[in-house]
Amino acid sequence: MNLNATLFAQLVVFFILAVFTMKFVWPPLIKSIDERAKKIADGLAAAERGKQALAEAGRKAEQELAVSRSENQQRLAEAEKRAQQIIEEAKQQAEVERKRILAQAEAEAANEAQRARDQLRDQLATLVVKGAEQILKKEVNAQAHADLLNQLKAEL
Repeated sequence: MNLNATLFAQLVVFFILAVFTMKFVWPPLIKSIDERAKKIADGLAAAERGKQALAEAGRKAEQELAVSRSENQQRLAEAEKRAQQIIEEAKQQAEVERKRILAQAEAEAANEAQRARDQLRDQLATLVVKGAEQILKKEVNAQAHADLLNQLKAEL
């Protein structure tokens, strides 16, 4: 076999194979590589959009959390204010009740003192009658002298 003919045949086969590869094999490979590169680029872009969306959601969540905290602080302040109002109202009601009870007790004490005075007047009138009876050495009829006793009570 001739070395030149073999080399020439190999060269022809190589060029045929190269042309065949460039015409039929290479375009689908390049197309697959381009599609794969496009998918990777789309995936990276989607990941970047996801990161941005996550960051935005985090900012929104922080804002909502801050709003919720401020609302809670406001509600707590309102609740404390309302509690103070309720305490003040209770104090005022207790003061009114204390004054009412005190007035009632004073009235009862005055009534009791009046009853005691009346009893003392009655006892004094009885003692005066007995004393007068002993002084006069005669019996004084309390029924007959009721007007006199009532005048004496009124004077006392």
